[in-house]
Amino acid sequence: MRSVTTFDWYLIRGTGVVTLILFTLVVALGIATTKRLRIARLPRFVTLALHRNVSLLAAAFLGVHIVTSMLDSYAHVGLAQVFVPAGTTRYAAYLGLGALSFDMIVALVVTSLVRHRLTQRVWKGVHWLGYASWPVALTHAVGVGTDSASRWLSTVCIACAGLVGATIAWRLLELRRPYPKYLGAAS
Repeated sequence: MRSVTTFDWYLIRGTGVVTLILFTLVVALGIATTKRLRIARLPRFVTLALHRNVSLLAAAFLGVHIVTSMLDSYAHVGLAQVFVPAGTTRYAAYLGLGALSFDMIVALVVTSLVRHRLTQRVWKGVHWLGYASWPVALTHAVGVGTDSASRWLSTVCIACAGLVGATIAWRLLELRRPYPKYLGAAS
């Protein structure tokens, strides 16, 4: 293993935070692409395409975050810790949560790639792991690393939680309406 440089440190932190923000958007868009909900007068395929593309971008940032964490001698993240929710450092529990979240995301990605071979019920059941993965990843972000107590990271995490919470509230309110309403459309 090589030692950490300032660039590596910023790359690990930056890709982790960007990944959290992007996965927050993925969750919000996932909630918004349900059958009964549409954003403004956009066709559903537009929000679905945005959901897929932001998901791919988030996965790319997650990959860089994991690889740079493995290359960093301070983080002590080995290949086993990437997949197995157990760590060997003082951040063991939070690294384990990161691994657990990653495992759920891997299951979601793999089943999405073979979606055409699965029943809708199986795919959707596994896809719900995305909703379970997000709070686990948020907890990982809050508890691991040198920035875990910083104000800027707390602000990012609170904003992410606020967006997901607001989207869930919006979804629950929309379910109570007899017909789909459009965001941005005049009532």
